[in-house]
Order: sequence, then C-alpha cells, then structure tokens
Amino acid sequence: MPLPHEYLIKSVYFAPRGRKRIHELGAHLAQRYLSAEDSLIGVIGDAGAGKSVLIQGMFPGLELTNDDLGINVRPLPLLHHFENGIFEHHTYHLDMHFEQAFSRPPLLAEAVHRALREGCRVIVEHFDQLYPVLKVNARILAGIGQEVIIARPGLFGPFPDEIKELVFKSLYHRKMAHSAEDLTVMVLERLGVPPAEGHGDVQNGFILYYNSRPAAELNRVEEMVREAIARDLIINPVGGRAITIGEKRHPCTGPRLHVRSTGEIKNFRLEKEYLRDPLTGTYSIVGRVGRG
Repeated sequence: MPLPHEYLIKSVYFAPRGRKRIHELGAHLAQRYLSAEDSLIGVIGDAGAGKSVLIQGMFPGLELTNDDLGINVRPLPLLHHFENGIFEHHTYHLDMHFEQAFSRPPLLAEAVHRALREGCRVIVEHFDQLYPVLKVNARILAGIGQEVIIARPGLFGPFPDEIKELVFKSLYHRKMAHSAEDLTVMVLERLGVPPAEGHGDVQNGFILYYNSRPAAELNRVEEMVREAIARDLIINPVGGRAITIGEKRHPCTGPRLHVRSTGEIKNFRLEKEYLRDPLTGTYSIVGRVGRG
C-alpha cells in the first residue's frame, strides 16, 4: 500500500535567504518528503541559488564534491569507486556542471546507474544536465529559484526541464528582493533603527520583524532606498558572510544571492504602514520588488 509521501506531486515553498534558513528548510523537506527508498535525488537551480546549502540541510554530513566555498574533491568518489568496482559509501554527491569539465556525461551516467544497482543513493546537482543521457528521472526533484519546488515525478513528469524553467525564471526576483532587503536594513541603521528580530519572505519581496514599533517613517525609508538604487551602487560578495554595497560593508549570510548593482532592483516599494500581528504583537516592514 502506498505511503503518504508517495501521493506527492509537487509542493512549493518560499526560498529563504541566508545559509541557516536554507539549512532549516532542507531539513524540513527531508523529514517530510524523503523515504529510505529514494535512491536518486535531482537538484536543479542556477549558480548561487543555494543548491549546495539546501543539500547540506537535507543530508547532514554529506561530503559535497564541489560546494559554494569552492572546495573540490578529486578524484570524484563516485567515479573512483565505479572504476574500482567497489562502492564504499552509501550516499554520493555529483555536481554535473562542475564534473563535465573532467568527464563525459555518458561515463557519469554509467557510474550513477551502477551505484544505484549497488543500492547506493546519488544526489545530483544540475540534474537537468544528466537526465538526457541517464534516461531515468529522479525519485525526488528539488528545484530552487525564488521558490523551492519539491516533486515526486511519475510516468508523465514533472521532468527536469519543467522544473528548470520555473526556477531559473524566478531566481532574478529573489536576487532583487535580497539586495533590496539588505539595502533597506542599511538605511534603517542610518536612521537609528535597531536590527530586526527576524526575517521572512513574501512573493517578490521580504519581511523584517520587530518586537516593538520602529520610529522610522516608512515613506522616508522608501525614498532613501530608491535614492541608493538610482545611484547604481556595485554589490560584491566579501567572503562567505558579507557584501559591499558601494563602499559600505554589510554582513550577509547569502553573499552570492544578489544582483550585480542596485540599479538592477526594479519597482522597489514599501508598505506604508507597519503591519502588526495581533497574536504575537510583532511589527513588520514589508518590501516588494519587480512586478506588482
């Protein structure tokens, strides 16, 4: 008899910003949707979307062969064990975008097939690049753009290119929202507002949570952020936990998830009133970018 997770077609979550929040979402997805029989996991998303961090949350302790910090494992354990004929690990990681610089896709597909026959689990980043030669869909597909899409494909899909089209198209709005969020936080700091107690997500935007109502006037905050956007300040990552916006350094746990300059942030606006949650008593600043 099918288990409850086998009725899954597709679930959609906001893709959070920052390593900690993506880790937490990955752990939630693994607990909710993965089973021990899911031997082939496909992960799809553009560079900087947070694929590696999501995988680390879903599979704690898994050694990634090419992660966001530029750590490359050579030789690739999957290929090395395939060539030796002995698969020493239960779970393997493969980044197709990276590995195609060293090995032909048919060889990688053969190694994956052999690992699966040996009872191993294989997690493949950029699964859309392996699928045409592997000719087997993943048991679970996870796509990350502005949203995280988790799907359990059946005979009629969804297929990797369908997930890719959705997440690649939406990632730009997530980058705009993240850059606008950090820019708003910097403006609030200039106005003497203490750091937010929490961060949240909304379609094409962000939420900042406060335990007490900040004193800043939101029309003025919006005006100052728009002034910074109009100056087209360059945004650069600084290590793994900071960015620079123009000459100003700002802490950030997702430094790769930004547009290249503030001028790329389109149609920025703030809700003109602080939104109060009657149950928790918290106040929220809500910002949006892009289409209405």
